[in-house]
Formats: sequence, C-alpha cells, structure tokens
Amino acid sequence: MKVSRVQIIARGLTHRCTNCGARTLFVPGSPFKVNKECSACGFVIERDNDEGFYLGSASLNFGMTIVLFLVPVMLLAFYHVIGVTPAIILAGLGSLGFPVLFYRSSRSWWLMNYYLLFPHHLPANGGKGRAGEDDNV
Repeated sequence: MKVSRVQIIARGLTHRCTNCGARTLFVPGSPFKVNKECSACGFVIERDNDEGFYLGSASLNFGMTIVLFLVPVMLLAFYHVIGVTPAIILAGLGSLGFPVLFYRSSRSWWLMNYYLLFPHHLPANGGKGRAGEDDNV
C-alpha cells in the first residue's frame, strides 16, 4: 500500500487529506466548512450520501465532550473541589464551547478512523475512496 496506517494516523491528527497529505480538509478561512474534495488529489472528503460520516464525527465530538470535559467537572464537584453552582456554570459553558473548538478535530479523526480500518478504500491504495463502492471489502 502506498499510504500506510501510520501515515493515515499522522494525517488525521494534523487535519490533512487522508489520501495525499495536503492541507485541504477544510475551506481556508472558514473554521467549520469541509471541502467537498481535496484540491490536490481529487479525493472526495464530504460525502453527501453517507450520513454516517457526519453522524460519526458528531458522535465522536459528543463522546469526547463528555469524557474530556463533563466527567472531570462532575468529579471536581463530587469531591468538593469546586462548588455545585460553579460546576453547573462550567459544565454548561463547556458543553457548548468544547464541541465548537473540537469540531475540526472530530471531522478529521472520524475520517482517520474509517480509513485506518479500511486503508484499501483510499484512491492512493487502489480504492475508489467512497464507502461501499469497493468490491474487495
């Protein structure tokens, strides 16, 4: 394979195109808009017909918000490190702010996880780059 699993992980963690490694995952100047395809290699990034790619990244974002933010705040309140009222305020603000800050990472990481499991779907590895289009799953 031309693109190894290590390269897929490195590209996913740095918000790069999973296929070629170019910095084309997101529209320049727009923090939330994902490109339809990579301008460097033509790899289809945004899939209109596969809701799982958006839903998966949203679920990842939700789970990370709970694990990395809400659980620690609840534990701090439980062990009386902070009061209940500050914990509620912090949890409310964090449950709105953290997902916004983590949006880009969740989209990139979800693509990374998919192609980590199915690296042969990447066009650079001989696949078509779309879930369900390869016969050799």
